[in-house]
Amino acid sequence: MGKKKLCLVIPSLQAGGMERVMSELARYFAAREEIEVHLVLYGITREIFYPIPDNILISIPRFRFNNKWRLWCTIKTICFLRNEIKRIKPDSILSFGEYWNSFVLLSVLGLKYPVFVSDRSQPDKSLGWFHDTLRQLIYPTARGIICQTERAKEIFLTRNKHSNIAVIGNPIKDLKPISETTQREKNVLMVGRLIKSKHQDKLIEMFAKVSLPDWKLIIVGYDHLKQHNMLRLKELAINLGIDHRVVFMGKQENVEEIYLESSIFAFTSSSEGFPNAIGEAMSAGLPVVAFDCVAGPSEMITDGHNGFLIPLFDFRQFEERLAALMNDESLRAKLGSNAKESIKKYSSETICKAFYKFVLQHDRYQIMDYSIVNQKENV
Repeated sequence: MGKKKLCLVIPSLQAGGMERVMSELARYFAAREEIEVHLVLYGITREIFYPIPDNILISIPRFRFNNKWRLWCTIKTICFLRNEIKRIKPDSILSFGEYWNSFVLLSVLGLKYPVFVSDRSQPDKSLGWFHDTLRQLIYPTARGIICQTERAKEIFLTRNKHSNIAVIGNPIKDLKPISETTQREKNVLMVGRLIKSKHQDKLIEMFAKVSLPDWKLIIVGYDHLKQHNMLRLKELAINLGIDHRVVFMGKQENVEEIYLESSIFAFTSSSEGFPNAIGEAMSAGLPVVAFDCVAGPSEMITDGHNGFLIPLFDFRQFEERLAALMNDESLRAKLGSNAKESIKKYSSETICKAFYKFVLQHDRYQIMDYSIVNQKENV
C-alpha cells in the first residue's frame, strides 16, 4: 500500500501564530513514513519563516500577486490551487486562513478530494459582506471544520451549518531551560505582531504607571504590513521617560530563551482565535495576565490559579494584577508552576495526533459534538 498524500494549504509561512501551527503540523506529518506531505503556499508574500523538513514537497505560484489587480490575481490563484490539487491527487487537504479557506474550497468544486478547513482568528470577526456570504455558501462543502476552542465552535454554529466539527487547540511545545544557568530576569514579556488589536501602547502606559525601576518590558514582534507601529511605540516610551526600560526585539526566530528568562507574560490583545503566545509563556512557567477576549485565553487561564484573566479593556484591573505580580515573587512562582502544569493538555504530541485522526482517518473517525483532543485511543 502506497503512502497517503496530505496537502497542507496556507497563504504563507511568515512569522505568526497560524503559520507556526501549520509548520509544526508539517514537521509531525513529514516524520511519519506512511505520509507524503505537500505544502502549497499561494498568498501575497509566500514567505517561509519557519523551518520545514527537506522531504516536504513545496508548491508556489510563479506569478506575483498584485493588489492592484486583486480580482484577476485571485482568479489566477484559484486556478493555480485547482491545478496543483489535481496534480497532487491528495487523500486529504488541510487549509488554514479564514479569508482564503473559501477560495480553497472553490478551487476543488466538482473534485472528490476531502478538504478540512480551520479559521485561525477571532471567531466572531466579520470578514465583510462578501466573505461572510461566501463562507456560508461554500463551507458546507468541506469534509470537516476545525475550531480552536469550544466557544469558537458555538459561534461558528450560529452562522453556519455543518455536521462534522472538531475542536482542536494549538500544539504547545514544552519549554525547558537550555542550561542550568538560565535565570529569570525582572522582565515583563509581550509577544505578538505590532498591530492595533494587540494594544502594546496600553501595555507600555500601564508598565510606566507601575513604576518599578528595576523591571524591564520586553516586546517581541514585527511591524505588520509596514504600519510604522514600532516607531510610534518607541516614541511613546520616550515621552513616558521609560525608553531605557522598554526593549523592542522585533521578529525573533527563536523566542524560547526569551520566555525562559522572563518573569511575567502580559498579553493585552483584544482579538484572538487561540493565542499561541499565551500557551508558550505558560509552558515556560510564566504567570500570565491577559484580557478575556472572545475566545482562547479563558480556555487556558483559570483566574487566580495559573494567571489573571481580566475583563476586556479593563486597563485599571490589568495594571493592578500586573503590579501584584511584579511585587510578589512567591505569587509569580505559584501561578507560574500551575501554568506549566495546566498547559500540558495542549502538548504537541496530543494536538498533532488529533489532527492526524481527524484529517487523515476521516473515514474511521467522524467527529460530531465533542473535542477530538479528549479521545484516549492511540494512533
